Amino acid sequence: MHVDLQRVASVERELAAAVSSDVVAPTAQYLADETEGRGLRGRADAVALPRNADEAAEVVAWCYEHGVAVVPRGGGTGYAAGAVPLDGGVVLALERMARVRSFDPLLWRMEVEAGMATADVRRVAREGGLLFPPDPGAAEQSQIGGNVATNAGGPHAFKYGVTGAWVTGIEAVVAPGEVVRVGGALRKDVAGYDLKALLIGSEGTLGVITSVWLRLTPAPEAAWPVVGCFDGVRAGCAAIERVVGNGSAVAALEYLDGETMRYAGAGFPVDVPPGTFCVVADADGSYDEAARLRAEVIEVLSADAVAVHAPERVEDVAALWNWRHGVALRVMAQRGGKASEDIAVPLDRLAEAIEASLEIGARLGLPTASWGHAGDGNLHTTFLLRSESADDADAAARASEEMFSLAVRLGGTISGEHGVGAVKTPWLAQQLGPKASELHAAVKHAFDPKNLLNPGKKTP
Repeated sequence: MHVDLQRVASVERELAAAVSSDVVAPTAQYLADETEGRGLRGRADAVALPRNADEAAEVVAWCYEHGVAVVPRGGGTGYAAGAVPLDGGVVLALERMARVRSFDPLLWRMEVEAGMATADVRRVAREGGLLFPPDPGAAEQSQIGGNVATNAGGPHAFKYGVTGAWVTGIEAVVAPGEVVRVGGALRKDVAGYDLKALLIGSEGTLGVITSVWLRLTPAPEAAWPVVGCFDGVRAGCAAIERVVGNGSAVAALEYLDGETMRYAGAGFPVDVPPGTFCVVADADGSYDEAARLRAEVIEVLSADAVAVHAPERVEDVAALWNWRHGVALRVMAQRGGKASEDIAVPLDRLAEAIEASLEIGARLGLPTASWGHAGDGNLHTTFLLRSESADDADAAARASEEMFSLAVRLGGTISGEHGVGAVKTPWLAQQLGPKASELHAAVKHAFDPKNLLNPGKKTP
């Protein structure tokens, strides 16, 4: 890739002279996300580090005036290259905007800046006796602005919904460099078009999110997981459908296929039959409600499970969830790298999707494991790669394409929670269809007529 070093130096120098933010030379940490292991790395002309919304607006205004792309960046934990600068421009890193602007525990709400770590948002809520339910992976590194920009999910989205369900207002910088606020500390707002909903999940292509108002909920008194182990994909998915059909209002409903358990099962808190398909449900609520729901789920899963594990002690529950959160790293350690895609399908097609995704990996010569948010029909099928293997990287690219095709064929979506980014944008038109793609592009043009806000992402 040819890099015009004179241009890079010029943009960095001129931007630094024009804005209040610190402006630094682009370093490796700002040029990639979790797709780096698949060979995706961008390039930028400069990195701007605003301390507040006005400083972020100055950067966007300068870039818009000078025809320079702006790529907003949170924690860099994405799996779709959404925060990767594709072809130069300014990375607008929001890490210094990490304040709690307001916290009203008696009113179940807070306003936080975009650069605050998601885990810190959850901790502040907990200190007030409240819960911010979204729990995406890498919560210690990911930032709340990025979670809103991708509409991130997590295991407990089954009951509580994805991040956007908890956002009541957004402050954002929009072209050509103005700060706008939509919604706010409100529980209802039906006036005008829902611009807040457009900004949620827009991945920085419509505006740069600088702060968000969040609604909270009282923390449950108890939460008890139940794990059922089944003989194969079909038996496990049938059990998942029984839990849903029974009306069991569990907070999370997860699956881990036999290959996942073979790779990561050594760290499971108890011995389980090797190679079994595991279903993890989480029963929460008041103490009595959680206990009733736990017993109900045990009964439903026990119908044809080969084993059931239902921890009660706090330390045992924590051990189970700590293991679950570490599954991705344990699987990746098998070969040193991975490519993971997060398609989602209707629940009644989940078994078919899991089996087809495993077949894709086998046909392309890649060891494959699949786990995900079963209640949402959200697969995280993962192809294991040897580090520095060009052949594996090529095979993974083909596997991803086949995964997206599979999702569309089964009436699903190319992204359940990781966003579209650069990786999936070429497939978006196939999912949306011609007219919806046209409307999608019209929204982008209305917000960003020069196509300078995270260009190359999200728009068919």
